[in-house]
Amino acid sequence: MRPTMRPLHALLLLIALLAVQSLAAPTFAQAQLYQAPGPNSPTTKEQVPLYVPQDDKLIGRVSIPDEKLAVLVQPEGREWREWRSHTLRLAIGGLAIGMTAVLTIFFLYRGTIRIHGGKAGRLVLRFNGLDRFAHWTTAVSFLTMALTGVILTFGRTLLIPLIGHQAFTPLAEYSKSIHNFVSVPFVVGLLMIVALWMRDNIPEKSDWQWVKTGGGLFSKAGGHHPEAGRFNAGQKGVFWGIVLGGIGMAVTGYLLMVPFAFTGIGGMQIMHVIHGLLAAVLIAVVIGHIYIGTIGMEGAFDAMGSGDVDEAWAIEHHRRWYEEQLRKGYVEGRHPAE
Repeated sequence: MRPTMRPLHALLLLIALLAVQSLAAPTFAQAQLYQAPGPNSPTTKEQVPLYVPQDDKLIGRVSIPDEKLAVLVQPEGREWREWRSHTLRLAIGGLAIGMTAVLTIFFLYRGTIRIHGGKAGRLVLRFNGLDRFAHWTTAVSFLTMALTGVILTFGRTLLIPLIGHQAFTPLAEYSKSIHNFVSVPFVVGLLMIVALWMRDNIPEKSDWQWVKTGGGLFSKAGGHHPEAGRFNAGQKGVFWGIVLGGIGMAVTGYLLMVPFAFTGIGGMQIMHVIHGLLAAVLIAVVIGHIYIGTIGMEGAFDAMGSGDVDEAWAIEHHRRWYEEQLRKGYVEGRHPAE
């Protein structure tokens, strides 16, 4: 009998343990079921935390080379997503619409700034072929990047309700590819205008007079513009804004094109914020630049169109530069001694 008692005892002991467990389980479950909620207890399923950090540790440990995968939770990501979804759209839309509204009001007040006394009929070489190539390369590539960037930024809100997801998906993919590709000629054009025009865009004392009088843009009488060299203070401001802003956009843009090559997740988010804010400011600046170069001022477009401007326009807006061109013999129909 003794050899058969040990298995029997073991079986009885196992049954007893299972019985104790079965009796204890309902007790624990009932304790949780009838637990009185406290003031901080969740009331909806959305309030139930899916992740509770221990000792404020948000980064785990990994044995693989890609250390960024150790980041489990990054609270700054929520702030970046909020900025990407709302603040950036407000910045781009607000600055662009605000600049357009200001220019519309100014046009209604001032109209097109005409050449005082009419055109002289003689031409002055303003920009040669290389100058115009650098300008239009930079301008067309920037406008292309601005358009594709706006599609990527506002597409989900504005375009998907109009064209649907199936049409927007390839549009967004093509926009991203074009945006990245066109950045190359933009940088090339940017470097060219720096090499060609930086010397003539160095600020000088006479620029302060242009700033104080607003460049004569608000004078309805016409014909009164502060003396300026090849570029006035307003043009110098646009030049340095586009050059410095363009360099900043290029650096941050290329860092975004090679994610995590030089910085981590936080750095990528900072690069995106800087890139977006610079884009918002430059879009507003370029809108103003386009206005002045087209309907805002008579004869201004000729400088980048044909390269030649009317003599009366040159005297009125850039007298000091005109006198230099006259001495060099670049005024059509005039002898340098005249």
